[in-house]
Amino acid sequence: MSIKVILVAACALVDADGRVLLAQRPQGKSMAGLWEFPGGKVEPGERPEQCLIRELKEELGISVKEDCLAPLTFASHAYPDFHLLMPLYVCRRWEGTVTALEEQQLAWVRTNRLRDYEMPPADVPLISHLMALL
Repeated sequence: MSIKVILVAACALVDADGRVLLAQRPQGKSMAGLWEFPGGKVEPGERPEQCLIRELKEELGISVKEDCLAPLTFASHAYPDFHLLMPLYVCRRWEGTVTALEEQQLAWVRTNRLRDYEMPPADVPLISHLMALL
């Protein structure tokens, strides 16, 4: 039996105070109410970096340059009906003001508080990598 592998790119935006941005999944989406790192599904023919540049513009209204996206780690997680492969990038520089354009709640969180936010299972193992970095 083959399982569908979904490639999703995620970004830990880090502000000048060393806080990381989390976005709450809106009602109507799977795992609604859980907190995650911004990003989205990589489209066919798209590289993960291109996906993040597109998603961060659509979701948060910010412009990110590809050379400001630093790969940190990745998650590989088996959900019941698909397998998620998710590279996590860190970004400390962007243009514009972070704004919730899709009516999602946003929170700037210190790394030692990230575990206070309920996240999808694939996101949880990424926290320790961010804590080690920041």
